Amino acid sequence: MVQGEGIGANKDPLIVWEDKYATGIDAIDKQHKELINLTNELFYACLTGTEVVGAAFKEVLSRMVEYVTFHFNAELEILARINYPKYTEHKMQHDGLIKKILIAAKDYEIGKKFVPNTFVRTLRDWIFGHIAYYDKIYAAYIADQKKKGLLSDRQINGLA
Repeated sequence: MVQGEGIGANKDPLIVWEDKYATGIDAIDKQHKELINLTNELFYACLTGTEVVGAAFKEVLSRMVEYVTFHFNAELEILARINYPKYTEHKMQHDGLIKKILIAAKDYEIGKKFVPNTFVRTLRDWIFGHIAYYDKIYAAYIADQKKKGLLSDRQINGLA
C-alpha cells in the first residue's frame, strides 16, 4: 500500500522509512518498506474508533503475520545461501518476533486484555531495532564479502 492510501490516509505515519535503514539488497529493502507500511496500517487501525478497530486491526494483523513470515524466510534464505556466520543468531531474532506476533494475535483473538496501540509501538521498536542493528551487521558482512570478490549479486539473489 502506498502511503496516503487506505486506512489512516489522512494521519501521520508511526514509522517513516529512511535510507539509513537500507541493507543494499533491493528485495530486502522493499520488504522492509512493506513491513513499515503494515505497521503503519496497524497503527491507523488503532486510531479508527472502538467499533471499527476490532475488524480493521484483526485484518491487518493477519496480513502482518503472513508478511513477516514471508520476509523472514526470504531473508534467511539469502543468509543461508551466502553462509552467513551469524545465521543462527539472526534466525533466533526472527523467531522471537514471530513468537511475539503470534502470541499477540492469539491473545487478541480470544479476547485477552490486549492494547493494540501498545503492541504496534512494540512492533515499531522491534522492527527498527532489528533493521538498524542486526540487518546492518549482515549488510556490512555482504558488502565486505563483495568488496573482497568472495560474493556477487548473482549469489545473493540466488542466480549463481
